[in-house]
Amino acid sequence: MKFPFHNVALIGKHKAHEIAEPLLRLAAFLSSRNLTVTVDSLTAEHLADIPYPVLTLEEMAGVVDLAIVIGGDGTMLNIARTLSPHQIPLVGVNQGRLGFLTDLTLDNMQESIAAMLDGKFVTEQRLLLSAHVLRNDVEVFSGLAFNEVVVHRSNNVSSMIEFEVRVDGEYLYNQRADGLIVATPTGSTAYAMSAGGPILHPSLDVIELVPVCPHSLSNRPIVVKSSSVLEILMHRTEDIRVRFDSHTHCDLRLHDKVIVTRHPEPACLLHPVGHSYYHTLREKLLWNQTL
Repeated sequence: MKFPFHNVALIGKHKAHEIAEPLLRLAAFLSSRNLTVTVDSLTAEHLADIPYPVLTLEEMAGVVDLAIVIGGDGTMLNIARTLSPHQIPLVGVNQGRLGFLTDLTLDNMQESIAAMLDGKFVTEQRLLLSAHVLRNDVEVFSGLAFNEVVVHRSNNVSSMIEFEVRVDGEYLYNQRADGLIVATPTGSTAYAMSAGGPILHPSLDVIELVPVCPHSLSNRPIVVKSSSVLEILMHRTEDIRVRFDSHTHCDLRLHDKVIVTRHPEPACLLHPVGHSYYHTLREKLLWNQTL
């Protein structure tokens, strides 16, 4: 990470016209501090006559020191997968409710970002997953995930799927279920939590495997070290696919193998001084409500 920041990219939620005003307001503020402002090309499609350079996310590598994302957690997931491999730190501004990843608000963003530009921020590294689909030992698909990699049956199929899981080459189990979630600590508060998985603090260096509606009640979530190589071998397939953060997917066939590992480059999130993950949990999960 380069600090102090000189080149800042602004990225808005896709097709959200309401972010135009706060984004341009933030751009003007950054320019007043003698920073170079760049706008994401998809975001720029909804801004009229912007006086700032426009780049695609891929073109920002090696050019941008900091990316500020205005949207929600879903927007941050998409941006993190693209920019994290290039070690570009991210700041999230939530346009609605408090998010797990986008903790600034539109009301406080200018004040908070001003402090962060002065070096008053907390740096947090978040683990990403890399997954590859092998068919007859030939890679046919690959992708990154910030939250989770999920093998699941299609909504058009009522029968369970059958698969085998190995950890570092060692047989773990065969399973009949609706699917399997391989989640990062970040993703532990997403689909994995809905399926009964534990909440993991984002600083933990682990990966969790959470079965979705397993046929056997003895099948439970398990947490493994992040350096593990996870293999998921399909034994029964009928309209089954693997998804990456619900963003991209690949349809699977019998005997296809999904290999999941930790991506070598983590996502780097910046938070205001005083940021607390436990506070976020209390607010997001309503733990602060009295009975």
